[in-house]
Amino acid sequence: MNQPLPLQCTSLNFRDLQFAQAMLFAIEEINNSTDLLPGLSVGYKIYDTCGSVARSVGVTLALANGNENVSVPSKTSCTKPAYVQAIIGETSSSPTIAVATVIGPFFVPVISHFATCACLSDKTKYPSFLRTIPSDYYQSRALAHLVKYFRWTWVGAIRSNNDYGNNGMATFTETAQQLGVCLEYSVSFFRTDPYAKIQRILDIIKASTSRVIVAFLSRADLNVLLPEFSYHNLSGYQWIGSESWIFDSQTAEMDIHHILNGSIGLSIPKAHITGLREFILDEKPLKSSNNELFTEVWETLFSCKFKELKSSADIQRECTGHEDMTGVQNSFIDMSLMPLFNNVYKGVYAVAHALHNILSCNKTCNKTVQLDPFMVLQHIQKIHFTTKEGDEVHFNENGDPAAKYDIINWQPRENGTVEFVTVGLYDVSLTTEKQLKLQNKSLIWARNSKQEPVSVCSEKCRPGTRKVLQKGRPVCCYDCIRCAEGEISNITDSVTCVRCLPEFWSNERRDACIKKEAVFLSYEEIMGALLTAVALFGACMAIGVILIFFKYRKTPIVRANNSELSFLLLFSLILCFLCSLTFIGQPSDWSCMFRHVAFGITFVLCISCLLGKTIVVLMAFRATRPGSNVKKWFGQTQQRLCVTAFTLIQVIICIIWLTTSPPFPFKNFKEIKDKITLECALGSVVGFWAVLGYIGLLAILCFIFAFLARKLPDNFNEAKFITFSMLIFSVVWITFIPAYISSPGKFSVAVEIFAILASSFGLLICIFIPKCYIILLKPENNTKRNMMGKKVPNSL
Repeated sequence: MNQPLPLQCTSLNFRDLQFAQAMLFAIEEINNSTDLLPGLSVGYKIYDTCGSVARSVGVTLALANGNENVSVPSKTSCTKPAYVQAIIGETSSSPTIAVATVIGPFFVPVISHFATCACLSDKTKYPSFLRTIPSDYYQSRALAHLVKYFRWTWVGAIRSNNDYGNNGMATFTETAQQLGVCLEYSVSFFRTDPYAKIQRILDIIKASTSRVIVAFLSRADLNVLLPEFSYHNLSGYQWIGSESWIFDSQTAEMDIHHILNGSIGLSIPKAHITGLREFILDEKPLKSSNNELFTEVWETLFSCKFKELKSSADIQRECTGHEDMTGVQNSFIDMSLMPLFNNVYKGVYAVAHALHNILSCNKTCNKTVQLDPFMVLQHIQKIHFTTKEGDEVHFNENGDPAAKYDIINWQPRENGTVEFVTVGLYDVSLTTEKQLKLQNKSLIWARNSKQEPVSVCSEKCRPGTRKVLQKGRPVCCYDCIRCAEGEISNITDSVTCVRCLPEFWSNERRDACIKKEAVFLSYEEIMGALLTAVALFGACMAIGVILIFFKYRKTPIVRANNSELSFLLLFSLILCFLCSLTFIGQPSDWSCMFRHVAFGITFVLCISCLLGKTIVVLMAFRATRPGSNVKKWFGQTQQRLCVTAFTLIQVIICIIWLTTSPPFPFKNFKEIKDKITLECALGSVVGFWAVLGYIGLLAILCFIFAFLARKLPDNFNEAKFITFSMLIFSVVWITFIPAYISSPGKFSVAVEIFAILASSFGLLICIFIPKCYIILLKPENNTKRNMMGKKVPNSL
């Protein structure tokens, strides 16, 4: 087994070199300052970790042990190098986690300018870690709120397969779910993954239906994927970017096919450090304290070799060390990362301010104080100062700064370049509803469109429908089901339909409750008008019969069988016809009570008269037998008492009914689902059936007596007519009961009116029309002799 080769750095990372330059600039400012650490100079060591976690850990252990290698021998004799008080770095999250883990037990402050993993806020694991860039906890939540702001509920996600991407995407996913945003897919990638992994990511994106991709990627990972996206022409997707690449000019230069045009994301707010740009550009290898490092930088920038270092094999031209940087196109002179340089700058000043406080510096510092990293850490955690550019620097209990982000939009220009336009702000220090603020600037979307893209799994459910989740799919995928009758939804994407109040019903669109139409048997509708006309016609017929009987009141057929009862019967029939009118119209307290009482009493009066007439007929012919005194026991006085007594019993029943539980108006919501049926509730059901039962009892008695008198002389057929009328009466009311129960709403009232009118017409026609026929058309038969059943001799 061969030992693995040692790690070798093969190329310069100009970005990290710029960060080192920013640190040097801050240190020189501090050392030249008379206000901060007067009379003291801050020293430093710069280590190149080559982006390696292992190398980062090795350097950290060396710093913690106090025996790190010194690349430049010190002229001052000493037995041990100075113990390190703070570490500025690392740049990315994974190496920083390793550094913070190793150095944590020693409580040496580690201040990072670009390690954003939210996991680093855990003080139990990383007690000495601080940073000048906000935690991804805030960035991830901000990205989720940004996606929600544009109403994108169906998105895809790509993340770096490291601490930065995995932790950041975990927080984004959690927040997105709380906001109702669903991820169609979430894939991870690291720049060393095989091509098969890239192909799988491409296949997933092509097969997806979401049009928005959240890219929580490091710049290095995206730069590996971007050429493949361009080759497969994955254009038309709206990219949402994290601060790692959204304002990176090199990434924009690589995007030659403009795949990322229109991207929107979060970046560290713009910053400016006076003099830093000039400091970086003015660095010369011949005057630099890090001569060897900047010699290599210079040779790379100008493709030349210094004379003492060149070899005959690869000389292009000789470096003088005075070349002009103005026309050089290289990331070393790119100042687009000034916000990150500012983070390095603030980190160095945080250490300086902590030392200033520990050493009780005023015009001079107390140099006798023995510095201790834990003491430095405690003071750094408490510092609160303002830089010369006006930026406040302080840390919360987790070692994080205040979270504030610019919202950046990639907007292409006519020359083919991309401009990073600030279109909004996300500030965690504000109230929740004010944290995200987009300025009134026109955004450019994917494919340079000015139309905001749509990315949803299912279209919004309009009012009148509700969402029903699709089985086995995320909550953002649903079907829109129309609300049932009587239910509404008046908002978009309602998850439930709300049932209308009993007096209301849903409209046709199912988005509003409208008041139900009140339904009752009215005089205006055809059925009500017809029944009214028939009732009035019946009453008029009864009045007509009364007039005929009154005119011929002295004739035998009128005088026979007690004309007084006949007139009373006709009067009661008029009342029967008219009482049916009380059932028509909107029910009220008085109408409900009156209609049933009037019906019950008038019909009992009518049947009582018939019962009296039947008894009179029966007694009259019984009285013709010799020695019979029946007539004196059932004279006119007895007949009046009989009718009064029978009617009085019904009156008593009605009074008891009205005083205990009378009928009352009732709104029936169940009979017809989309209408209100106005009815008269019976109150006491026992009372109602007692009234009907008493009428039925009298009708049965009347029928029995009339049946017993059926064999009386043919010429006097009063008993036969009463028998037939009672038969019709009974049939009508027997059929009424099932018809009444089965008829809905106002039709049950119509059935009751029909039964009243039918039975009234039956009595009127069967009993009085034959007599009227004899009176008007057969007057020769209207004689006492004929009424007694005696035949008239034939005339010669």
